[in-house]
Amino acid sequence: MRPGSGAVLALSLLAGLAATGLARAEDAPQTCDVPAYLLSTESLLPKVTEAVKNGRPLTILVVGSRSSTIAASADSAYPAQLQAALKEKLPSVPIDLSVELQPGKTAAETDATLVKLVEAKRPTLVIWQTGTVDAMRSVDPDDFRGAVGDGLTALQDAGADVVLINLQYSPRTETMISAPPYLDNMRVVAQQHDVPLFDRFAIMRHWNDAGNFDLFSTVHGTGMAKRVHACLGRALSKFVLDAARLDQAQQN
Repeated sequence: MRPGSGAVLALSLLAGLAATGLARAEDAPQTCDVPAYLLSTESLLPKVTEAVKNGRPLTILVVGSRSSTIAASADSAYPAQLQAALKEKLPSVPIDLSVELQPGKTAAETDATLVKLVEAKRPTLVIWQTGTVDAMRSVDPDDFRGAVGDGLTALQDAGADVVLINLQYSPRTETMISAPPYLDNMRVVAQQHDVPLFDRFAIMRHWNDAGNFDLFSTVHGTGMAKRVHACLGRALSKFVLDAARLDQAQQN
């Protein structure tokens, strides 16, 4: 295999999963339960808590990549599903969510845009999805950790709560990219900055191992992508509400 071809193939596979769907037989029963420990965090979202308890609008900015979208079906992607789930659980709170895609950018390259995005959007909460491009480009894990730390500092200094989202899980790319160094460094930086980390990688791996979704198959379908994104959106809404430590009555 030519140097760099593994990363190119990994990028192609991941892009295919994001754009055309995550595969599984269309007529198979589908559930997307998540173990409770993957939806709880000791880190808090105080600004979200304050906004919800005072009935103020909850403004959310998702800074993501191509895996934050579904081709020609933005309303089905996990950010829109997150917004819908939060509106259902918090009917008296206006939920304003926007998405800023940073396709093909490393964490360091995204850092330069974060403050301007926060200044323009003035979000209560920033959901930052990162790590995949760094892993595919084999960015030095220490440099990656520093870039994520710099980004979190900038976001927190700008006055926003932050949730980190790590890589998506794909068994087909495990032999082509090394995810653990980036997963571990995101976990360390999140702890250092007291930021909740939504472990998308572990959640999707759980679904694959449990047989809920076959993420190894080469057969893709937009319908499957929509179901996976719907599951991610619901799981992320539960995670955000847990990190905000809202009363159970407000979540129902």
